[in-house]
Amino acid sequence: MSDLVTARLVLHPMSVGEAERVVAGEAGSGDRWAPGYPSDGDVSAAERLLRACADTGDPRPFGTYEIRRREDGRVIGGVGFHAPADETGSVTIGYGLVPSARGKGYASEALRGLLLFAREHGITRVKGDADHDNAASQHVMTAAGMRPTGEDERVRFFEIAWTDETTASPGPHS
Repeated sequence: MSDLVTARLVLHPMSVGEAERVVAGEAGSGDRWAPGYPSDGDVSAAERLLRACADTGDPRPFGTYEIRRREDGRVIGGVGFHAPADETGSVTIGYGLVPSARGKGYASEALRGLLLFAREHGITRVKGDADHDNAASQHVMTAAGMRPTGEDERVRFFEIAWTDETTASPGPHS
């Protein structure tokens, strides 16, 4: 499977070997990790990918992606699907960036790229959530075209859905 490319980023589908290195916290000779990568969230996503590969096979294209800056190839975070689409065509996403990459629009750009990819591959609904005190993550989802749909005691829920009448683009590209 090929990389997804946005204006400033490359969303690289994580392989089993890359996921194993992320879980171990040990970069390989070709890995270009930014300081702070992998985070706990990146490790969790890599573990989820490895479990999926062992249980049901590689979930690509609905797996985990490394977020790499095009300018220097550094891995600055991750974005991806928690699992393949359910029977209704719905998926759940997650994302995160190393602290030094935050506040530059990278997360919104990566999420917009992933949403466009999902729409182009027949997904009808994408869901996500953010902790109540994580205003930055809530902003990322709204900037990418997702809308709040509810909340519980811990998180606020967001989603975007498409029908035949809606556009294939989740929002403006940066």
